[in-house]
This record gives sequence, structure tokens and C-alpha cells, in this order.
Amino acid sequence: MQTIEEKLIIQGGYPLKGEVSISGAKNAVLKLMAASLLPNDISVIKNVPCLSDVEIMIDVLQELGAVIDYDKTNGVLTIDSRNITSVVASDIFVSKMRASFVVLGPLVGRMREACVAMPGGCQIGERRVNFHIKGLQSMGCKCDIKDGYVYAVANELKGAEICFDIPSVGATENIMMAAVLADGVTDIKNAAQEPEIVDLANFLNTMGAKIEGAGTNNIIITGVKQEDLHGVEHTTIPDRIEAGTYMSAIIATGGHAYIKNVYPNHLTIFTGKLLEMGAKIKLVEPHTMEVSSNERLHAMNFITQPYPGFPTDLQALAMTLLSTALGISVVTESLYENRFMHVSELWRMGANIRLNNNHAIIKGVDSLFGTDVNCTDLRAGAALVVAALSAKGESVIKTLRHIDRGYEKFTYKLSSLGANVIRVPVDYQNDEIIQKTLV
Repeated sequence: MQTIEEKLIIQGGYPLKGEVSISGAKNAVLKLMAASLLPNDISVIKNVPCLSDVEIMIDVLQELGAVIDYDKTNGVLTIDSRNITSVVASDIFVSKMRASFVVLGPLVGRMREACVAMPGGCQIGERRVNFHIKGLQSMGCKCDIKDGYVYAVANELKGAEICFDIPSVGATENIMMAAVLADGVTDIKNAAQEPEIVDLANFLNTMGAKIEGAGTNNIIITGVKQEDLHGVEHTTIPDRIEAGTYMSAIIATGGHAYIKNVYPNHLTIFTGKLLEMGAKIKLVEPHTMEVSSNERLHAMNFITQPYPGFPTDLQALAMTLLSTALGISVVTESLYENRFMHVSELWRMGANIRLNNNHAIIKGVDSLFGTDVNCTDLRAGAALVVAALSAKGESVIKTLRHIDRGYEKFTYKLSSLGANVIRVPVDYQNDEIIQKTLV
């Protein structure tokens, strides 16, 4: 039996030019989809990217009884939650993607019970669910973990004061959604502050929820009744990580291009670091950035931190840029212990990187060289694409399923900027390329 995979073939050395438009934020839309379970109504989400993670979340919601229509051409998702028939989110789907675990909060809020499989996704390190469970327990929910599932029952769901040891994005979202239909006031301290959480709060407030403080480290939710909630129409914010990816690609190739449909204030610290390295970035319209680079970049140091600090999702991309920067850089990954898996692939391309626990010491080389590499996770995959675009010669990038989780029309968008990149199916059994380009 033949196993058909796909790979990218990239000829490096082509400066990216033109313009690219950023899609809706993956990390926002998945949570909006989960939140659509709260009202006994129909909600419409716009600017939805066509991604494998979105497809998985659709499967999760349909398993619960939601009726979904997905217009991929226009990026419009209609979710009818009037007939939720199940509280079980099985491991068939949840184990494939960690973000789907956020159905726990809305199920507990609306149905007062849930049975949700433990989450999966990229293996970038330990991402426990204890903050989610402790938060729900503080609200009166009984939670047990058995056979790979979290079982939650709340005869009474009451507002509570909840303080996280660290600002967990998923736990903040789960507790916020559960608290929408709890009795009383829930006060989340040391809450995550990501823009995607603000987008979720705006979605919920439009729905009839009462949430204050989203975007700060203290979020207060005043519970409402089920009948107070209604369906909404909402447009997802742009994907700041996708924007950062294209910024990196343009700079790495010495290009000059415009990035449209971007919220610059979501990328403040990343943009600042790129400027420190010597890139040129200018805001030409409220949601359009002009990005260019025509000189060798300079070394710099950074530490990944929860938002508004340097985003861990852009760490691998920044490291790729630093691999050819002038001088020695130090990158410290403070959030996930396995988020240096891309380093071994950059070594294969000629990068000079030394690892010391959660620190990467990078001595910039004159250039990277094309070779065969494998994506180890979503953001590492994007970083390897950027490395290949800037490298001398041809690179072949495999295991594209990781990239497909988070980048809409990646090959098409890169090609529109002038990249020499094609996506081809490969017969790995016979090691023969099927000569058909997929864009």
C-alpha cells in the first residue's frame, strides 16, 4: 500500500516583493467556535482561515450536535447550537489538536457537565490542564481525570476568585467561557492578555455576556442567564503569527513587500526586535505595513514571555533570521521545554547554534544552504520555510501536515510574493515525485 505525502521544493535566493494579505487568526477562531456552544442559537464567524485545525474543530462541534455550514471560499462559518445532544468530546478529534480542549468551559457552562478527551497537538513540551481543572473546581465543579478524559459535573456553578500561577491562555479562555453562565461574579487574576482573548471577550459580550478587563491581567465576568445569550455575527482578528511569519520571510530574503490586514499593535515587541536587527518596517496605512531589508542583520538577544512579551510562536522564526546575522545572539525559551526541535534541522542547513538547556547561542554564518529537512511542529515548519527561502540552492521540506494546521494558502501566498516554491505529492514508497503542483 502506497503512502502519499506532500513536500515543498524551494529554490532559495529570491527576494520577496509585492503584497500579501493576512488571514484570520487561527488561535482566535478556534476559541470563537467553541464559544458558539454557549447560546441556544445560530452564530456566524467571518474571516475564518481554511486550515486543518479548523476542520478538526468542526468535527468536535458536530460530534456535540452542532450543525455547521462552512463556506471556505468566503471564509464564513455558520454554527447552529440549538440542538446540542452530547457533552462528550472524544479523543478521535480532541487528541489531534490541543485548542479543541476549550469546549470544556462552554459545555460546563451551558450543560453543567462535560466529558472531554485530554488534548493533543504539537509536541513542543508539557502543557498541563491542571489550571483549567482547578479553576472549574473553584467554581463548584467536580472534575476527575480517568482513561484519558476529563469528567466535569457542576450541580451548581458559582462565580469565584481564581488566580493562575502563570498566565495560561487556554485556562483563561475555558474559565471565562464557563463563567459566562455561572451564578455571580468570577474574578480571574493573572489572566492571559493575548489579543485572541480580547477577541473572544468581544464575541461573548456581543452575545450578551458581561466581561470586563480582557487584555489585562484581571478579567471579571458577571454571570448571565441562558436566555440572555443570543447568536452573533463576528469577524475574526488577523493572525499576528502569520503576519510575523511573512515579515520574517521578506526580511530573510532581502525583499521589500507590503503586509495587509494586520494589526500592528499586536506585534509591537516583535517589530521592535526586527528593527533592532536592522530591518526596515513602516506603517503606511492603519492595517498595512511596509517591510524591507537590504543589509545583513545584526545579532540581538530575547526571551520568550507571555503576551505582551516576545511570543514563543515567533521564536523559531527569529532564530532563523539570527542564524545569518552579524555577531552572536542568545535566545531563551522560557515557556516550552521542547521548542528547540527545529535547531537540528537548521544545523543541517549550516547554522551555527549551540544549545544549553533553554538557551540557544547563535553565531551568525554568512549564509544557509539548501537541503532536505522535516517540520517538527507548526512554527518550526514555518521557520524552516523561511530558512529555505533565504538559503543558497534547493531545499525540500517534508511533513507538511504541521504547516497546514496554521497557514492558509501558504504556497500560493509565497508564490505571489515571487518565491520559487512548489508543493508536490510524493510517493514515499517508491521515492518518485508525482509531477503535479498543488497550490
